[in-house]
Amino acid sequence: MKLNTLLLLFVMSGLVTSCSVEPVPINYGKDACHFCKMNIVDRQHAAEIVTKKGKAFKYDAIECMMQDRKNREESDIAFYLLTDYANPGSLVDATKATFLITEQIPSPMGANLTGFEKREDAAQTQREKGGELLNWDELKKRF
Repeated sequence: MKLNTLLLLFVMSGLVTSCSVEPVPINYGKDACHFCKMNIVDRQHAAEIVTKKGKAFKYDAIECMMQDRKNREESDIAFYLLTDYANPGSLVDATKATFLITEQIPSPMGANLTGFEKREDAAQTQREKGGELLNWDELKKRF
């Protein structure tokens, strides 16, 4: 009886730890965009959706993530993430990010959309490159 209890606890703990809901690092140069199927190489424009079940969908551009989010139930999403333009390769919370649309910074799919973790970084880049700043809610309306 003790052996069965121990075995059950071991299996249950394995199930709990194997289904963690967290960002999954993007393997640049190897992972493909879930939406457009292009190879993800740009460390300043990639994005990711992680579901509440822990499934990660990776994108080569924020605009691909925004288009693909229309195919998902909002209630199933744990994280919307993007790579911070000011800190390439670093995944940050897209819902708290500031976005810049400017022709001076082309993005992989041509929307000229870039994300920043810090609003001040986005504002500084806007002063240098021009363009329009958006928050998450404004971006969702646009896409």
